[in-house]
This record gives sequence, C-alpha cells and structure tokens, in this order.
Amino acid sequence: MLQLQQSCTAYPADGLQYLSLPNQTLLLYPSANAIIVLNARTLAFIRVLAFWEAFPTTIHTNQNISCISVDSGMKLVVAAINTRIAAWSLSGVQQDVWRIHSTLVLPENHIVTALDNKAGLLAVGTGRGLSVYTLVLENDLPTWSQKWAASVSAVTLASFAPSLMYIATVSNTDNSVRLFSTTSGRQTQVLPHPRPVVKVAWRRSQASSRDDLILYTITSDSTLRIFLPVLDSPEHLQLHASLDVFSSSPLSTSSNQLALGTTTVFWLDRRIVGTVLNRILETNGTQDDVRITRIKEISDEGWDLFFRVLGDGSVVITAVSNIDRRPPTLLGQFTLHQAQPCVFSCPPSYLYVFPNPDLTLLTLVTSPPLMSIDLSPLLFFGAQSQALHIASKAVERIPAEESEILRLVRTPEGKGVGVLRTNGGGEAWRIVERGSKLVRSVRWSDADFVVPLEHGYQIVTYSKADGLLTLHSSPPQNLSLPTLESLFTLPSPSGYEYIIGITTELSIIQIHAPTGSDLTIRSLDKLPLPHLPKLILPVDPMAWRLTRAWAEHDVLLSVSEHGELAFWVPEATGESRWRCTGKVKTGRMGFKKARCSSMKKTALVVGGSDGDELTIWDSTESEFASGLEYIGIHSEPILDLDWSSTPDMQSILAVGYLRHVNLLCQQRMTYFDEGPGWALCRKIEIHSFTPYPISDSIWLAHGSFLVAAGQQMFLFSEPPQPEPESESLFEFVARQNGPLEDYHPQMLLQCLLWEKVELVKEIVVNLAHDVENRGNNAAYKWTSLPVDKFFQTDRAASEYVAKKRYSLLFSEPNPKEDQEKEGFSRPLVTRLIEALEINPLPRLTVNEQAHLLVLIQTTLEIDEQRRALDSNGLRYLISMRSFYILNRRVSSSSPPTAGTVPLQTGRRERLRYRDMIWAFHSESQELLLASSTDACNRKMTWTDTRALGIALWLNSPEALRSQFEIIARNEYMAGDARDPTACSLYYFALGKPKLVQGLWRQAAWHKEQAIMLKFLSNDFTEPRWRTAALKNGYALLSKRRFEYAAAFFLLGNALKDAVNVCIKQMGDFQLAVALARVVEQSNDGPVLFDVLTNTVLPIALQQGNRWLGSWAFWLLHRRDLAVRILLTPLQNIATAYNIMVTEIKEPHYDDPSLALLFSQLGSKTLQAAKGTSEISGRAEFNFILQMSRVFCRMGCHVLALDLVRSWSFARPSTVVREPRISKTAAPVPRPLFPLEPALRRRRSSIIIDMDIISLPPTRSASPVRDTEKPLVMDTIQEESDLFARKAGLGDLMKSAKQDVKVPEFDMNAFF
Repeated sequence: MLQLQQSCTAYPADGLQYLSLPNQTLLLYPSANAIIVLNARTLAFIRVLAFWEAFPTTIHTNQNISCISVDSGMKLVVAAINTRIAAWSLSGVQQDVWRIHSTLVLPENHIVTALDNKAGLLAVGTGRGLSVYTLVLENDLPTWSQKWAASVSAVTLASFAPSLMYIATVSNTDNSVRLFSTTSGRQTQVLPHPRPVVKVAWRRSQASSRDDLILYTITSDSTLRIFLPVLDSPEHLQLHASLDVFSSSPLSTSSNQLALGTTTVFWLDRRIVGTVLNRILETNGTQDDVRITRIKEISDEGWDLFFRVLGDGSVVITAVSNIDRRPPTLLGQFTLHQAQPCVFSCPPSYLYVFPNPDLTLLTLVTSPPLMSIDLSPLLFFGAQSQALHIASKAVERIPAEESEILRLVRTPEGKGVGVLRTNGGGEAWRIVERGSKLVRSVRWSDADFVVPLEHGYQIVTYSKADGLLTLHSSPPQNLSLPTLESLFTLPSPSGYEYIIGITTELSIIQIHAPTGSDLTIRSLDKLPLPHLPKLILPVDPMAWRLTRAWAEHDVLLSVSEHGELAFWVPEATGESRWRCTGKVKTGRMGFKKARCSSMKKTALVVGGSDGDELTIWDSTESEFASGLEYIGIHSEPILDLDWSSTPDMQSILAVGYLRHVNLLCQQRMTYFDEGPGWALCRKIEIHSFTPYPISDSIWLAHGSFLVAAGQQMFLFSEPPQPEPESESLFEFVARQNGPLEDYHPQMLLQCLLWEKVELVKEIVVNLAHDVENRGNNAAYKWTSLPVDKFFQTDRAASEYVAKKRYSLLFSEPNPKEDQEKEGFSRPLVTRLIEALEINPLPRLTVNEQAHLLVLIQTTLEIDEQRRALDSNGLRYLISMRSFYILNRRVSSSSPPTAGTVPLQTGRRERLRYRDMIWAFHSESQELLLASSTDACNRKMTWTDTRALGIALWLNSPEALRSQFEIIARNEYMAGDARDPTACSLYYFALGKPKLVQGLWRQAAWHKEQAIMLKFLSNDFTEPRWRTAALKNGYALLSKRRFEYAAAFFLLGNALKDAVNVCIKQMGDFQLAVALARVVEQSNDGPVLFDVLTNTVLPIALQQGNRWLGSWAFWLLHRRDLAVRILLTPLQNIATAYNIMVTEIKEPHYDDPSLALLFSQLGSKTLQAAKGTSEISGRAEFNFILQMSRVFCRMGCHVLALDLVRSWSFARPSTVVREPRISKTAAPVPRPLFPLEPALRRRRSSIIIDMDIISLPPTRSASPVRDTEKPLVMDTIQEESDLFARKAGLGDLMKSAKQDVKVPEFDMNAFF
C-alpha cells in the first residue's frame, strides 16, 4: 500500500538546530511560519510545528520565524515571530507527540532577534535589549515570568553558559561579545573582536565536577577564537588561541583559499568523537597501523578537533591541546589531517556531529547544502576517498518554496507536476524511481495558470494581467489570449500535448505546443449546446493508452444547471469542432465539485443541509442503467476530487478533505455480502505530522499520490523495493473489483446458475489437488481452466468426459495419471471440505469461505440427484442454503479474515424474490419443499414460510393447503404454552374451526378458554354467527391483535377483510396471498387477483423489483407483461396497466440472472412469446450488453464473454402472407408478432394461454357462454426495430399444446 516516501520541505536558510534524544537525533530549522523536524541521520521528515498553532491569527500573514532555540534537556523548542514567542514540548511518554507548551507576547516594537533556552530559563534578545525569563506554573499552566531586562541594542546572538551563570550576547552594532550575569543581569565582561562575530558557543567541560567557562567565537573571516579564564580570576575570560585559515593549512593553500572565497570552521563535540574513537580502539587496538596510532594518540592526549571546510571543498582537521589542563597553560594547535575535495561543493554554514548506528562511524550534518554524511575516522586518517560518504541529501534550496502551495497541475500521463504558489511563482517537478521520488526541473516567477509539458521538463504559464501565454523555452514564446478561467493539457496522437483553455465566456481554445515549434491556436469555438453549461471540465487522461486514437477518448465534460452531464470529443472537420458522445441526467443541482475519469466515471459533489453529497456515476450510456453507482452524505466538506486508473483500467477516486484523503475503489458486486458500490481502500492522513490543511492533492504516474499542505509536499507511493508478500494499491484494487479466481464462490455460484455443473466439478477437483499440493507455500500458483472451458454447456462437457472415459477400453490405463487426477467424488469433496475448514483459502471473507464450502457440498448433492432436480430448482436450492449460512455467520459475528475489507452485512429476513421466482418456475417443487422443510429442522412455522416465499412459489393449491396444516400444527407446538390463538388463523383458513375448539379444551390455563369454547360451539354457516365473528374481529383490531382479528374475519367468511388486515395492519402481503389461495382453493380467485393487482404490483414498482412484478403478472395470466417487465421501463408498465403508485423506483439492472429468466419465459407460453416479440432487437441487444457489464462488475469476466458470445437474437425466418379471401367474406384480422424466438429457445413446445384469431371455421361453432371478461390493457409503445421478428402462426401451432387439466388416476374407472 501507499507509504510516505518523500517530503518536499523548504530548505533551511538559517537557524539549523538539533535535539538529542536517547534513540535518535532530530534536526529542526525554521521555514516560513513553521519549524521543520527531520531525522538527523536519514533526513526523513517527521513533523511540522506551525507557529499559528499557538497564535491562530498569524496564519496566512506571510510573517516568517526569525529565530529558534532548542533545549535537549527539557525537549523544548522555542520560536519567535515579531513580538510573539511560542514553545513546543516533546511528550516524555509518547516520544512522537508534540504539544504547545507555552506562549509569550512582548510589548509592541520589541521584535525578537535572538533566543536561547536552557533548564527553564529563556533569554530573549530584541532590538531594544536583553531579557531573561523563568518558567513558572500558574494554575498548572506553564508561563514565562521576566527575571530581569538589560538595555542592549540589537542583540543578534544569545547563549547560556553550561553552568547557567552567564549569558554571552552578540550585537550588530559592534564587534564585541558581552557577558551578563544570569542572576543579576549585570554586564560582567566585554570581549572585543576585530571583525563581526557570527557564531558563539560554550564548550562543555569534560570533567563532570567542573563548570569551567570556555567560550568559542567565530568571526566573519572564519577565525575561531578560544577564550579561557585565567588562574587568579576564574570568572574572567581571556583569549588563549586563534584558529584562522593560515594557521590551519600551508601558506600556499591559504593563499589559494583567499582567492577562492570564504571558508568555514566548526568544533567537533569531543564526547561524541571520543566514544567512536574508543570503540575503534577496542575493535582494532591490537593492529600495528599508522591510522590506529593516530587515533590512539588523539584519544590519549584528549585533543579538541576542529573541522574546517575550505573554498574548494577540501577538509582540514586542526587539533588543539591542553584546553582541559589545570592550572591553565599554553594551548597547542597543529594541523592533524588534510583531505582532498570529496563531498563538499562549497563550505557549509552549519555542521554538527552526531552518533551513528554503526558505533565506528560519525554522522555529520551540514547546511547548506543539507546533507547527512557518514565519516569513518579509520578511513579518514588513512587518507582514503571513501572515508566521507553521503548518506542522504536534500534538494537545493529555493526561497520561493517558503510560499504556500495553491494548486497542483500534472502532465497528462502524470510523470510531471507543476506547483503553483500563492506568490504567483512555482516550480515543476519530475517523478522518478517508479514514483517514489520527485526531482525539481524548472521554475517560474509569476503566473495565474501553469501547465507542465514533456514529462515536467517544460512549462507553459498564463498571466491574467497581460493575457499572455508563455512557453518557457529558449527563447521564450508568447501568445496573446482572451481572459481564461482554466488551462490544462491533453495528449495527442503525435506525442506532444494539446493545450486547452476555457475563457470566461466558456469558449474553448485549442493550442498546439509541438516541440521546437511555435505556439499556434488550432480552434476557438463553443460547445454546440442550446444553453451555456455551468461547468466545463477536462476528462482525466491518466488511463489513456497510445494504442487508441485520441479522438476515441472523451476530452471535455460539461455540466448543465440542471445536472445533465455531456461528454465531448474534438472533431477535425464540421461546423462545430466538438461532438457529444453521450449524456447522463443526474437530477442534481448546485454542484460544488465535479471530476470525470477517462473510464467514464464521474464524481459529483452537491452541498446540502446534512453535508456534502458525493455521487459516482457510470456514464456509459444505456437505458438499462441510471448510471448511479454510489451515493454518500459526508458531514465533513469535500474539497478535492481526483481520478487515477490501474493498468487494467480500474478507476480509483481520491476524495480530499481538510486533513485527510480517502481513496475509494469500486467494489465487486456479490450475492454474498451487501455493501456500497464504492468503498474506502486507503485513508491518507497528514494530521499526525503537519497541522496545515490540505491545499491540493493529485495522482501521479505509477500510482503515486502527492499531497500539498502549507509550504510542504508529501509524496505517497509504493516502496521502490517492496517486500515479497506486500500488496500494492493496484493489486488491492484488482482484487476488490478484478477478475476472480476459478474457485471463488461467486464464480462457482454463477456457473451453477447458468447450468455449468460439469465445469464446477472440474474446478472443485482442481481446487482439491491444489489444496493438497500447496502446503505452506504462500506463492503457490492456483490452477486455472482455459477460457474455452467456460464456453461449454453441461451437455458438451458430459460428452467430453464420457468420451475420455470410454477411450480407456482401447488404451492401456495409466494408474499414475488416475491417481493424480482423481475425479469428482464424495471422498474427494469430504477431504477438501475438511482441509478448507482447517486452513481457509487466502483473500476470502468469512462469508465467502462459508459459501464456498456449501457450494462444494451442494455441487456434490446435485451430482448425486441430477435426474430429480431441474435447473431452476437447483438455483433455488443454492440460494436457500446461502441464505441460512449468511444468517448463521452474522449471528456469530465472526471477524473478517486478514487482508480483506469488511463489508456491511446484516441478517436477512427472507430470501430475495429472485430466488423465490426460480422455485416458482421449477418443475421439482416437491423436492424443493422437502429441502426447505429440512432446512427448518422439519418444524416450519409461518416465519420460515415467509422467509422462503413458499406461499409465492408453491404452484399447487392442494400442496399449499397441506403445507398450511403443517404450519398450523407447528405454530401450535412452538414453545411450551400450546396457545390456540397462535394457530387459529391457519386452521380457520383451512375451514377447521372444530379442530381449534378441541385445542381450546386443552388450554385450561388460558383466561379466554371458556369464552372461546362457548363461541366456537356455534354454527358459523349461519349468518348471525358470522356477523358475531366479524364484530369480534373488529373488536380485536381496536386492541391491535391483528393476526387474531384476521382469524375471526375468516371465521365470519370475510376473506377480503382478513386479507386487508394482513396487508395494512400486519404488512405481510405473503400471508394475504397464502390466505387467498388456501381459502379460494385456486390460483384464479378474485381476492387473490385483487391482492396481486392492488398490492403486489404497486409494491414491485415502488421497490423497482422486476422479479416480483413478473411473478404477479404471471399469476394474473398476463405472461406477456411478465416478460416485458424485465426490460421495459416500469413507468410504462404502470401506465399501461393503470397501476396507481406515487413513486416508481427504476433500479439498476444489477443481476445477470434477469437475462436467464428472460430467456426462459419467452418460450413457455404463447402470451410470453407475444411479450418477447414486442421487445425491439435494439433493446434486447442493449439489455444483454448491460448484463455482460454486470458480470464484469461481479468479477466473472469470462462469463460475460460467454454471454455475449452465445446469446442468440431472434431473426426473421418466415414470411407471413395474407390468405386469399373471397370478396363476400369479411376480413379477419391476424396478429402479426414474431414467434420465432419462442420456438428456438430451449423448448420444443409451447403452451397456448391466449385466444388466437384465425380463419373462419368451415362450420359454425356451438355457442359458448361468456363466463369471464378478459383483462383490458393499453398498448405499450415500443421503439421500431429494423430487425422485426415475424413468424408464421402455423409454425407455432405445430409445436403448441393445450394446457389441459388431467384428472387423477382412479381404479374405480375400470369397473
């Protein structure tokens, strides 16, 4: 996953300090109005301490920190801007937590020029004097109390002595160093210098019991002076030694250095150097080597070492002896070593020595340039070139980088990025080392818009002040343009970029910027729209591939005031230079942000009272999808959107907030877990290391992500050398939404649903062998079947297996091959399930793991019961078992496996209507009913019946009555109460009030026993007792005993009232359907039809459930509509059938099984064939394309290929000719609808379920009484189809059969 690889922080101009910690050393330096904290060894970024954290009013004021001071003892950092002082402390418990410690505000005009703090004392130098403050606690809050103040003009440096008894100060008004007493503030001594003093520091005594005053000063000519006290006056300092360039090097070298310029000199901490030297002597002390002799001499004599860098980069080490000698004596100085130029290009201003992880090395940190150097004393004194090695180096300093970042702009492919700052300047950067490092390329000084070109090597800027577009080439090229609102680049087929500008009038300017040529305007035009759009935005080109023509990609996105998205490509010729490739109506208004990816994914942000609404739209044009894939309300304002794409064209959206960025990736659609279409895959947070808000963020090449906050940039990318088992962001996204492994339960389930059982068996066999052979090998490559295997039907696969088996009759069998390729069998499945229960497969959630096991077990049972179970029964059985597994897993609340994204799952109350409809169209309902009963532990109650939809899919009214009796018995036996009221509704529906009366006789404990026994003893065939039952029903309604009220309505022969109670009060239309079917003992009763028409169909339309609507129309004998509702817009269905609903939900076509049902229903009956014929070929074509997209969203790309490859569209096969009719005969209309698809799709016969108007019979028919009026429905208007499907009626009649009811077999008929 993405990690922080590089921080582009402003370079330290001055004031580099360090903080020593037990396990590391930190570098601190001011940058604008903040302090940057780095690791001294690696220069790795750690933290930003912003001054406005302590003083919020100083943010965006362009005031810079003037000086800082660090106290390692108290882990305290103090900084100042003008008259304000802020202090931060590093937590003692949590070493990585910085907190505001205290603040101090000086009087007006007392601008701080120097700071030093040690052990709770704070020295503040201003232009008017020197003050010392002590740290006190007031109400448990640290505050600074002034101890004294002295009148000293323009203090530039201040430093406490190690004993805290004196303060050394430097003023820019003279060349002297003044010493003040810390306790009284009295000036004790003045040390004059011939030149201005630039640095002053106190040397710590090596003896722990002594607090000697030893002062080092450095003047502007790089001369270091050593001041020591004399014997008779221990508190009075005198000059004892002076180290200049002439005393540190030979005369010829000194003269050359004067010609080359300045040199710098630094003192090396004797304690750190001595520790490393002692370690070297311990390791190599026995060797007889000149280098060891020199190191031993330095250690034994206790010399102080001084490090001088000359103008040419060479290094001179000077040793001074006798500094610690007591009584004081003359100091000895001599040049110890001189090294040729190696790592220094110029003398640095700062140099510190720190411990190194390697105890035989020293770490040198210099600035400028800021770099960390490993110094090996053993190699250094051996005059070897590799003695100094650069461990880390920062980029070159640019003063403009201390201005805050306003915007980031990348090149089309993401290999370069331009950084525009608030001062109008900026710089371009190139990304290298596979996205893990940024390198600065070019800079500019003043611009309102900028676009980088040529992977970041070149830039084009635009200034609103003069209207000039400037190509920063040699020489620069200018082009005068109208006032622009935006400027961006896009790739072109020729390899150079197009520059596109959007003017304030929303005109579009295309500009060519070929390498080595002048800037030229290609076109200036507006989009051909009736009204000006609200926004014109570029389509993100990160996923473009050069193998495709440029014009094939959408280039611009326009957003109208009413939320219509339009996509545009440039045209070389024509009246308009822009052509619209598609539109999407979002219904949103008031956009705050909008971004479109090159994969036609559009993200929109609309503000609202509850927060920002983020929606993601798939802009692929189709009447079968609204395009809405994700909707979410975010309480935190969304400030930025940016798209990227994986190598396999998966989109990733970065949603930017004030202090973090959420990376969203598309989620695979699944039957097992319900979750949003897009989910969080990575959260990039910056609040842990910077307090600045995010000003902009942008994707770069190789999946890198750049975040700008304040003056700094932070590059997140994959490590240059990732660990073997690590997973990159692109790999994670591919796993979330890419093609699935063959063994994935989603793939197995879809194969089973689409009648590829033999294929699933082969996959299970391969999985069993892989599990046995894999062992603990994490890099094991799982067996994958060839793609053409997925194109085979079960029949073809079975013939192949049989052919292979029978070939053994004519060839000698290979026992080894049989042993290695064990076929699908119960022992193999048993071993596989046991192995998977012990060691689950990687990358599967708990639910997916459980479904994999049940699918393997179900496949075995299917294989063993293949002749008894049809394909629709198989689909229901799989769904039913998945339903119970999911609920058991949710109840157990098992956590997801490692490395997976937990999806939002919950307990489901029932099967989906889709699964119930499979059982409804199954011809194996007896087996399904038995399996459903077993799933309920053979104690099916109404709750179980409703969950499985048995009242909807069980076709036989007689079987439903039998099941109702079982339900009544189980409801009565449930629990220990044996309450007759629990089963009265069901027994009354069955017409068995006397049985209920018998149950009441056994309920002596019930308070209503006597009343019910007396009431049920009456004859309810009489009107008076029916009326009494109805009155009791209404009384129970008032008491909210709804189920019992419905029972009394049934007792009073008021089925309609009982059904209404189930629908309105209980909200259970399944119970209403069941009561109507049981009481009416038919599937054609008037009450049932009323429930279907006025309740079920409105529910189906309101929920957008095409499965439920198809089932209702099928029972209503409108099988043409049962087919058409699968493809037709629901509003058209509601209008044609006059269904009154307030709101119709148009759902996504997110279930490829709709195509399966459409294929089946069209060939079942004549009405269904008529409904199929009324669907245009274009609509069917688009429908199948949408189903293939859904397959890809599910990770079943190979099944999507199989669908579009094998789907057969109806084509004209016969010509309908009008028969010759005599002039005297009246013309008889004939229906002309295509029936060829019904004859072709998987069935050889079709049921006649509608009246057929044909030629007049040869003789008159007998009169038939009209017993039933047919349903009247308006005609649904469909689009014309160029490939109209027309077939002859005679072809249909040859294969049709009448749906005739056959009486049951009776032996008495033979006698």
